[in-house]
Amino acid sequence: MKHTRSFSWLSPSSAICLILIFSLFCLGGIPMASAQKKRIPAPELAGGTAWLNVSKPLTLADLKGKVVLLDFWTYCCINCMHIIPDLKKLEAKYPKELVIIGVHSAKFENERDAENIRQAILRYEIEHPVVNDSNFTIWQAYGARAWPTLVLIDPEGNIVGSDTGEGHYDILDKFIGQLITDYRSKNLINETPIPLSSEKYKLGPSSLSFPGKVLADEASNLLFIADSNHNRIVITNLEGSIMDIAGNGEIGRNDGAFSEARFNHPQGMALHGDYLYVADTENHLIRKLDLKAKTVKTIAGTSKQAGFMDTGGMGTFSPLNSPWDLALLKGQLYIAMAGAHQIWAMDLESAVFQPFAGSGKEGRIDGPLDKAALAQPSGITLSGTRLYFADSEVSSIRYVDLEKKEVKTVVGQDLFVFGDADGQGDEVRLQHPLGVLNNNGLIYIADTYNHKIKVVNPLDRTCRTYSGNGKAGHVDGKDPQFYEPGGLSIANNKIYIADTNNHAIRVVDMKTKEASTLQIKGLQAAVLQKVSQDAIPPFAKSLDLSLKTLKSNADIQLTVNINLPKGYHLNPNAPLIYAVEAGKGIQIEPGKQEARLENPALPLKIPFKTGSEALSTDLKISVSFYYCREDNQGTCFIDAVVWHQPIKIDKHTEESALTLDYDVKLP
Repeated sequence: MKHTRSFSWLSPSSAICLILIFSLFCLGGIPMASAQKKRIPAPELAGGTAWLNVSKPLTLADLKGKVVLLDFWTYCCINCMHIIPDLKKLEAKYPKELVIIGVHSAKFENERDAENIRQAILRYEIEHPVVNDSNFTIWQAYGARAWPTLVLIDPEGNIVGSDTGEGHYDILDKFIGQLITDYRSKNLINETPIPLSSEKYKLGPSSLSFPGKVLADEASNLLFIADSNHNRIVITNLEGSIMDIAGNGEIGRNDGAFSEARFNHPQGMALHGDYLYVADTENHLIRKLDLKAKTVKTIAGTSKQAGFMDTGGMGTFSPLNSPWDLALLKGQLYIAMAGAHQIWAMDLESAVFQPFAGSGKEGRIDGPLDKAALAQPSGITLSGTRLYFADSEVSSIRYVDLEKKEVKTVVGQDLFVFGDADGQGDEVRLQHPLGVLNNNGLIYIADTYNHKIKVVNPLDRTCRTYSGNGKAGHVDGKDPQFYEPGGLSIANNKIYIADTNNHAIRVVDMKTKEASTLQIKGLQAAVLQKVSQDAIPPFAKSLDLSLKTLKSNADIQLTVNINLPKGYHLNPNAPLIYAVEAGKGIQIEPGKQEARLENPALPLKIPFKTGSEALSTDLKISVSFYYCREDNQGTCFIDAVVWHQPIKIDKHTEESALTLDYDVKLP
């Protein structure tokens, strides 16, 4: 189970207790039978600072007649990630009767920002409503104490029960099904859909999608990119020209030829000769790519998640738990096993793997390998006889001494001690680092939630910012901005960075310190999300305009100005769709009432005529469009706007032009 917030630790055994029915405890530790008799009303879902994936904030009144499952989560949390597949299965099984609401109560400062939560929703492909509980108002109202916490509410708005941790699908499924049966028999189930507005439909095509890790190899002049949300490994040369792609983009675990293979959000990689080893994170597998034969083979894991305190096994007969990064030394593949809070080791000859460092308890405790406590190790690199790792949940850089068989901390403190401070030793503060890289004895860090690249000298425990000004963004040059970078690699005196939330690979020249965006040549963007030509997207901005007087019996020129942010342009490979609805006294030229423009240009010109009769009428103009950075790197976005323009037709005016403006703001 995930650690508690600020208060007190829960015992490891509580992580595996059953939720609901037989051993169910509701809020405050009241047994399930008592909770049902007392009919404890659920607190209102008030106090959130933003709602996502839904067109308006939800109240308990909106949810009457639904079974509601609240998921208290924070997007850094590996245990929170583990239950997402279970939530999706429940949503698919009970699409009309169940509403899942993610209550995002952030651990890290960076996670309180609604835009960062939106990126996490897209990265984890969450489609249910999410409320940003940045002030912990809902968390406190429900008495939550740990991530994740699940709370079940019946169709009459009463709390049924709650529990923490992961692995509760079967009992939840059984209990939700029984609630639906019981309340349907009373005619108290409401199957009307809630007003969803999925964030994914606001995201346009991109060549890469949330790349998690990158590996640059100077000897072969190759760059390997874990294109995580496209479920593939992209192989380019160091200049960005496409050489190959492993994975067809679909989620799965298929072995075979590169073009047929499937992954599930792969992350870290290790290269040995013509073989690339891949941590296939959400499949809980280790994959082996033969770069000459262009084939993919699973060498470890069963695709099922290993349990708490699992002891390892062999090859494809035993499970793993969210492998996140890899390092290879003398036939031993070291695995940052984020889900187990351990480093594991796999002998590539015998295919035997087992925990190597870390007791499995979550924390920051140094000492002998089996006594040390780790906290979601997510990046790993070798330096001589030391195995350095980014221990993300304790915001620390630590190492395993392979000779002395012990774990030591270089910089970092504990689960709730984080920040952004350079300095020495205990002065240093990081915020959820995900990537580490050794270069000549210095350890470079992807300080993910600080949007920076930092460098640590392990000898004197000094840490300094190397690149990035700490603001989330996509800016190249000498004062660059990154957005939650997740992985690093070095070749030819250049640092290659998986700039995850920018959907890009960034390159920092170590001589000039200038950052640039790698232009990936030959990689097509993903298939566009379709925007219906006969419907306004639910996220469209609605603009009510003041009255406009136009000349009667005249040819009118309607001009639509869409003012894009600096550095952005309309995507030339995506359509602009518009529709005009005209009231009485307005005639739109045939073929101009609606259109799908495949090569859009701005401004948009739409002619129409006014009648001779003096009257009041109106126009409704809707436009949907895609826009991208001018260098076509990173992600593209979809936006939409609807103008409501009241019009007075009058012979006493000479006005024959109408101009509509819309200033696009980046999400």
